[in-house]
Amino acid sequence: MASSIMEAQTTTRFPNHPAMIFPVLLLFLRASAAAIASDTLSNGGNITDGETLVSASGSFTLGFFSPTGVPAKRYLGIWFTASPDAVCWVANRDTPLSNTTSGVLVLGSTGILRLLDGSGQTAWSSNTTSPAPAVAQAQLLDSGNLVVRGQSIGGGGVLWQSFDHPSNTLLAGMRLGKNPQTGAEWSLTSWRAPNDPTPGECRRVMDTKGLPDCVSWQGNVKKYRTGPWNGLWFSGVPEMASYSELFSNQVVVRPDEIAYIFNATADAPFSRLVLSEVGVLQRLAWDPASRVWNTFAQAPRDVCDDYAMCGAFGMCNVNTASTLFCSCIVGFSPVNPTQWSMRESGGGCRRNVPLECGNGTTTDGFMAVRGVKLPDTDNTTVDMSSTLDECRARCFANCSCVAYAAADIQGGGAGSGCVMWMNYIVDVRYVDKGQDLYVRLAKSEFAKEKRMDVARIVLPVLASALALTSAGLYLVWICRLRGQRRNKNIQKKEILGYLNASNELGDENLELPFVSFGDIITATNNFSEANMLGQGGFGKVYKGMLDENKEVAIKRLGQGSGQGVEEFRNEVVLIAKLQHRNLVRLLGCCIHGDEKLLIYEYLSNKSLDSFIFDAASKKVLDWPTRFKIIKGISRGLIYLHQDSRLTIIHRDLKPSNILLDADMSPKISDFGMARIFGGNQHEANTNRVVGTYGYMSPEYAMDGAFSVKSDTYSFGVILLEIISGLKISLTHITDFPNLLAYAWSLWKEGKAMNLLDSSLVGSCSPNEALRCIHIGLLCVQDNPNSRPLMSSVVFMLENETTALSAPKQPVYFSQRYSEAQETGENTSSSMNNMSVTVLEGR
Repeated sequence: MASSIMEAQTTTRFPNHPAMIFPVLLLFLRASAAAIASDTLSNGGNITDGETLVSASGSFTLGFFSPTGVPAKRYLGIWFTASPDAVCWVANRDTPLSNTTSGVLVLGSTGILRLLDGSGQTAWSSNTTSPAPAVAQAQLLDSGNLVVRGQSIGGGGVLWQSFDHPSNTLLAGMRLGKNPQTGAEWSLTSWRAPNDPTPGECRRVMDTKGLPDCVSWQGNVKKYRTGPWNGLWFSGVPEMASYSELFSNQVVVRPDEIAYIFNATADAPFSRLVLSEVGVLQRLAWDPASRVWNTFAQAPRDVCDDYAMCGAFGMCNVNTASTLFCSCIVGFSPVNPTQWSMRESGGGCRRNVPLECGNGTTTDGFMAVRGVKLPDTDNTTVDMSSTLDECRARCFANCSCVAYAAADIQGGGAGSGCVMWMNYIVDVRYVDKGQDLYVRLAKSEFAKEKRMDVARIVLPVLASALALTSAGLYLVWICRLRGQRRNKNIQKKEILGYLNASNELGDENLELPFVSFGDIITATNNFSEANMLGQGGFGKVYKGMLDENKEVAIKRLGQGSGQGVEEFRNEVVLIAKLQHRNLVRLLGCCIHGDEKLLIYEYLSNKSLDSFIFDAASKKVLDWPTRFKIIKGISRGLIYLHQDSRLTIIHRDLKPSNILLDADMSPKISDFGMARIFGGNQHEANTNRVVGTYGYMSPEYAMDGAFSVKSDTYSFGVILLEIISGLKISLTHITDFPNLLAYAWSLWKEGKAMNLLDSSLVGSCSPNEALRCIHIGLLCVQDNPNSRPLMSSVVFMLENETTALSAPKQPVYFSQRYSEAQETGENTSSSMNNMSVTVLEGR
């Protein structure tokens, strides 16, 4: 690592994503526990099992505890006082004390802390190596750091501190990194199990072989890396820059320290980074009002975060329309195409054409790969004094150099500093606000591009010549085209007029696909009943044929539609801008007088509700297909909530708004009720409650409050409907007001699998089904802070070993409302037509 790398800092804000509660430990402190009146332990002082030190403000406590279910073992630890389950540090992780003896922590005259068992044997020691001070003192600080200080004739200072010896938790002010001079390392090590503080097999360390990079290991296997620090953020976590001033992130590079540190601002909630026993790192923040831990972020986030998912020279894209997440960089092809087609892409890619480097000159070139997490930098050369052009020249001069990039992007522009990869690149993925990576290719690969450029020049010339020989036909055609353009320009002016008031995504350069009303009339056979696909409160949907027999679905928002100008704006602006394989695609729009029409891609299998609630059709959806649909819906919601430029709340998620393509892949539709959050906004209130009762979260239906957790609730209801084949409003199980009450009753009785649709018995994976039911109940919990983020839902669905917290009993709504309200036409937050019911399991 070049010494010229400078200390860099960025301010980071984590959006108010309330939470999936991290699997926690319930601590059983001795009933006789009593706090010492001070936060300090002086020379020769001690605390015994049952006594504690408490920091000055009361934020942290040091004392003895036993994990839940293991009363025979006693540990010395530090925990967050308001939440004793939040153990931040453990002294004797490898040597628990027996509860039959009385442990004692002693500060000796030499400034060494010793944990003694009942027989006086040392179970743990601070092993201070500094000269013995005249006076020593141990103090528990409000940061959660236990510090031993010494004072002597020649001076004094910190002899030892717990922050230098992390367990599985990183607190504000702690370091994750190394001291290159001494070899000392500050790293996280997971617990062996949720109730066993013994060091587990997962570690979180700072990789300093190239640029600083935070890496998670499981045993000897590298599992996840953030991407190298680029001066502003870790390359694979650009969302760090978009957060508010709650947390500042800093990477320090000095001769005696290369480390990552985060700090909290004065008004920020208490935060911690915790490495779970399965290797998931979560940022948790304490909400004192609800007394729960909110999960703001976690890593890994998705399959593309798995280390080397696509092998050497492979690229991972979680938002691809293909069923394969992996592809090869241009100029490369899969090493084993057969395995690649079976999604076994770890073998990576190889060059189509060898490099031509040799004799001190080169005819190779560099192709820019835009918007990526930079590859693993273990095999790199770093020079912070070079410009990007100098980096390119140096890479050209080295036949082993296969790629280069800017090492520091502070200050904008092309960036500065130079990082060059030798022989191969690995662990590359597309990310929003990713960096540019320049990959070396043979000259012949660029010759292909040049031939395409020639074709792009020659073809217009030939077309012009052909046009000149057909001038008469051309003039006729152009006259007709001008008439069409005038009509479309009028439409465009109208539609942009509608959008100006609400296009929060920016409509200055919005490329709207306009379709004339006449073309729609022709496409739908004048809105023939035979072409109608369905209808709802918004109007009717018709099947049509446009643009050389292309099948489309046309939504007609009539004068009496429950969706008006605002909903039309939402549909056009949102869907035109959003691109994800699990969101329906908008192909065109039209305004003609009072008519407002939207043209979508046609999905042959219509909506999800037409399958799961139909006795005959539901058999088409076996368990693997339903599980794929569940995961697809969750990925679409992650994109809306987290991965698109702004946070988008759907607000009307239900099975009829989940469309299925020919492969039974789900696509979320109907964004007329959606709301956009931006900047610091995390929650909103409205007096106009829209959507469908049963799928609305309690806080939205009753108070008009909505957030991403409102969509999480709706997803939970849909998940339980997919599993059971039952509608949220049960009609034939009279003992329960709705599906949630029925599901909760079965869960409490240990009969959750009885919820399973009988048509799934032959194809079902019991573990997957039970896990889905568990996740569904977590999503429909009454308190939005208790519901998981959709990113956590996807992680739980795709990782069977991840421990799940216990769900809390949901609130049930006894629904007494009209069909008009079910179609989304309800316009008031009044709940006079509903009552809340809480049931006990039978």
